[in-house]
Amino acid sequence: MWTMATQEGTPGSQSENSALELPSACDIRDYMLREASQEAPSEAVSSVEALSSPSSSEVDPAPSHKMEATEGEELLPPSLSELFDTCQRLLDEVEAAVEPTSSRVVQEKVLKGLYLLKLSAEMLVQLDSFSHNEDLEEIASSDLKYLMVPALQGALVLKQVNPSKRLDDLQWAREQFLIYLTQCQQYHVAEFELPKTKNNSAENDTAGSSVAHPNLIAMASQRQAKIERYKQKKEMEHRLSAMKAAVESGEADDEHVREYYLLHLRRWISISLEEINSIDQEIKILREKDAPKEASALGSTPQSSLPMKPFILTRNATQAKVFGAGYPSLASMTVNDWYDQHRKVGALPDQGIPKTTSEVRRGDQQHEEEEQKEEEDDEEALQRVREWDDWKDTHPRGYGNRQNMG
Repeated sequence: MWTMATQEGTPGSQSENSALELPSACDIRDYMLREASQEAPSEAVSSVEALSSPSSSEVDPAPSHKMEATEGEELLPPSLSELFDTCQRLLDEVEAAVEPTSSRVVQEKVLKGLYLLKLSAEMLVQLDSFSHNEDLEEIASSDLKYLMVPALQGALVLKQVNPSKRLDDLQWAREQFLIYLTQCQQYHVAEFELPKTKNNSAENDTAGSSVAHPNLIAMASQRQAKIERYKQKKEMEHRLSAMKAAVESGEADDEHVREYYLLHLRRWISISLEEINSIDQEIKILREKDAPKEASALGSTPQSSLPMKPFILTRNATQAKVFGAGYPSLASMTVNDWYDQHRKVGALPDQGIPKTTSEVRRGDQQHEEEEQKEEEDDEEALQRVREWDDWKDTHPRGYGNRQNMG
């Protein structure tokens, strides 16, 4: 399992290393010494052996002491414990950073943490620290924390912000979380169910298709499991914060140290399960987003969709028959059908309507002119109009209707 984590490497690390140069062994040790000196600027030690713990409060911040102690001696590479503690501190700084994740400061810490975790994984392979034949009780308390290396790798890979390689980063991070969960299940760190892989997901789909409403049952169980994991995670974080000071200061005994790292392992189990669920959803979204591009690249044209038939929004068919649609009428054609129909008969604004209106106006004007000419030329019509005017002068309105006047 560790071999997989070391040989594959981080996706996109080769291209990104050119922009952000990876540190050497001396740079790593200088970085850890600088971080430790910032944490304890007022204390000093006289021996070089105190430099083996970067998170200790006894690191000598004065450069003169370091020069005297290391003069004439070769600088030793950092130990596995130093590498792991530095990686864990880098991850905490990235998660608590105020700067955007895409900023150069954060991305430098991400790349540095991934590089140090890769070195840690290689050292674990060389030391052969873990074996499938041993139980959890056989692992030393101080070595339990190294089981979290794949989980830390997956968490840091998710912090990378290269859009062109996002899908590769997600797949690689999912593999690392799955490696960590598989190890924890083999050592019986906690009781949980491994997420679906490509092999067992197909078997579960075929087996679940014969069950009535399998999705509802699965969704309910997943929701309940998620609630339980959240409660357990909050409880573990509270216990870890209470034990952290004693463990880091070295005052805790072996039993408390073992309990402290076991709580860390169980906490990362919950985090890994949540991250795998989020990764699966994001992978699905990315693949659906790239599907139209792949289809257009292959030259496939999308099928033209048929127009939808009008439908009635009623509770049931009986209500539709009794009360009808609830509005005057249903649409008999689509807008495109109406447009095509009017275009064929030439009734569109740019085809017939302006022309028809002008012709109608011209015809009305001609008709009125003809009527005026006829009235001027017709003496009989003129005489009738004059007689009608005279009669109206002698017969006001309502002159012959004298009934019911009281």
